[in-house]
Amino acid sequence: MKAALPPVAVVIPARQEARRLPALLADLERAPWLIAERVVVDGDSADHTTAVAALAGARVIRAQPGRGGQLLAGIATTTAPWLWLLHADVRLPVDWAHHLQRALATPPPPRPEAWYGALRIDHPGLGYRLLERSVGLRSALLQRPYGDQGLLLRRACYAAVGGLRPLPLMEDLEFVERLARCGRLRGLGLALTVDARRWQRLGLIGTSLSNAALRRAWRRGSAPERLYEAYQNAQRRSMGSSSQP
Repeated sequence: MKAALPPVAVVIPARQEARRLPALLADLERAPWLIAERVVVDGDSADHTTAVAALAGARVIRAQPGRGGQLLAGIATTTAPWLWLLHADVRLPVDWAHHLQRALATPPPPRPEAWYGALRIDHPGLGYRLLERSVGLRSALLQRPYGDQGLLLRRACYAAVGGLRPLPLMEDLEFVERLARCGRLRGLGLALTVDARRWQRLGLIGTSLSNAALRRAWRRGSAPERLYEAYQNAQRRSMGSSSQP
């Protein structure tokens, strides 16, 4: 009997992630029976992101910087029936494959459905724990998980929602809002640990206020390209970052 092919294609948009990306790719190697494709979409990195991704056995493609466009470029190269969209600075828990398999075993739903992870920030402190709790409540009650929590869904569901938009900013929020209107988002039961740099550079309160202001401007019709430029300028004034809100 012919062995079943691994069902999941992982797509990772990256920029200047040579230090963090290898750890995620190593995490994914723990369950080769689940992961059919590991695609890293580089957004014009000036470091060794593409080299370390290729050395780890990932497929590397290049696209213009901007997470929405990078994700679209990566998804277009995959064929597996499931998609798992992950940020490059994420770490997975040791038992991630168990949680993923439970989601993969669910029968096809009558309406679009996706799964997300719980946010964990790689930094001690009560403020970070409170932020994690608030993100968990927002995700469950408002159906608004963001991209750094990962997004797992069937390719058919992705297509039914209309796919991602090539937005340089807010691509995750725009997509999950469309999905929530016609389907549902569910917790995977696993925590994704993300790098704390984004919150450290502007501070917890400063980052929260900045992100809230960007979301308000986006909802009022500001062009995503202008918001992306404003966000990048703010990050450069602190230390520079490839992360997005």
